[in-house]
Amino acid sequence: MTIKLIPIIDLLSAGQMPIIPANAAAPSGQTSDTRGRLLGDLRISVTDRCNFRCTYCMPKEIFGNGYQYLPRSELLSFEEITRMARLFVAHGVTKVRLTGGEPLLRKNLDVLVEMLATLKTQGGKPLDIALTTIATLLPKKAKALKAAGLNRVTVSLDSLDEVTFRAMNDVNYPVADVLKGIDAAHGAGFTSIKINMVVKKGVNDKDIVAMARHFKGSGHIVRFIEFMDVGTSNGWCMNDVVSSAEIVRMVNAEMPLIEAPSNYSGEVAQRWTYADGSGEIGVISSVTQAFCSTCTRARVSTDGKLYTCLFAGAGHDLRALMRSGKSDTQITNAIGLIWNQREDRYSELRTEATTRHKKVEMSYIGG
Repeated sequence: MTIKLIPIIDLLSAGQMPIIPANAAAPSGQTSDTRGRLLGDLRISVTDRCNFRCTYCMPKEIFGNGYQYLPRSELLSFEEITRMARLFVAHGVTKVRLTGGEPLLRKNLDVLVEMLATLKTQGGKPLDIALTTIATLLPKKAKALKAAGLNRVTVSLDSLDEVTFRAMNDVNYPVADVLKGIDAAHGAGFTSIKINMVVKKGVNDKDIVAMARHFKGSGHIVRFIEFMDVGTSNGWCMNDVVSSAEIVRMVNAEMPLIEAPSNYSGEVAQRWTYADGSGEIGVISSVTQAFCSTCTRARVSTDGKLYTCLFAGAGHDLRALMRSGKSDTQITNAIGLIWNQREDRYSELRTEATTRHKKVEMSYIGG
């Protein structure tokens, strides 16, 4: 049998060299795009590797043995990541989320968190530092991350059913390993841990109510995510999407819900609290109820490319500017110009035709 290996260069854009404007004004902390959306959140992928092979993110058919991951020299160093975050903070970023791949596979991640924790927002407040993880390594690392200054943890868990979960992660990891990670994070002092469940029709939609019931009253928040056409390798089809409205209907039938207001402008999850006061769930509806109009998120890939949309096909090579000796002012001005020219609204435009466009893989820029 012939195994098709797809090198990384075939999946990722080489990246565009950013333009450095000659006479840009100093950033005011209120950098907006063409639709008036302020830059507020930065998601940084620290590795393109993962110990799961989730079928909607890193399917084995592509990310199998022989897949060409980025060499270490291509990854941003901790010093480069911290410098980049500082330059984004000048434009108004108040939140930084560390993603992957699986970010806990990056050695000494607590050192990076400690470096980021020294940064202050334009208002002089500590930076809000979060992590998205599959949690299997949290029992070993949660305490160090908390001590270093990590504020929040989001855990990916797509089912509590053993057979379904092992099939979805496709490397036979048990549910218990993720639950131990969640418990370890809670024990280390993290509160309001978020549990993200990507819902795919006919695969794990039967487990929606069980997931909600398991974490009801725990203080953790389950967020159900519509199956999205991120990247080009997950075989997305609209028929595989379970709408957030249907998810809310299913949970509400068993455990009555009350719609709740957003915590802040641009929050991606629609909030629903349990009528008995025992917690809340969220639904993320980027397929059926696009929230492009309030999107404030920029993403930096493992090798330092800036993407202005999760569904983008090309990035802007900030690492090239850094490693060619450009000054903080020059790079800051380039970032401002990129965001000022941002027009992205993929989810508002999504059709069967647009889903076939080449898009960067989620494992490369984070979700």
